[in-house]
Amino acid sequence: MKSEPGKVSTADLQREERGPSGGRWTVVVDGHAAQMTFSRASAALIIIDHTEVPDALRGRSVGQALVLRAVEDARREGFRIIPLCPFARSQFERHPEWRDVLSG
Repeated sequence: MKSEPGKVSTADLQREERGPSGGRWTVVVDGHAAQMTFSRASAALIIIDHTEVPDALRGRSVGQALVLRAVEDARREGFRIIPLCPFARSQFERHPEWRDVLSG
């Protein structure tokens, strides 16, 4: 299910694996690409290391949707997350309901 015009849902995002070492979640909104990259520490642990949202998309919850998609994938696939990226870390602090997928 796609989101409403101007809004982003986790269904709009794509996850790209870049071999066994990591990958990224991406989304293109109104011609602007946003992404959140991760490194894979093991089959059961990823490290979110960077979130990049263009200025044109700020304030539209695109970054939050990226982190939420990581949470949804972690719950579905059974891996844990270490949010090293300051933005991702702040989202986990704002959303205690996501902490079930945090490592440690």
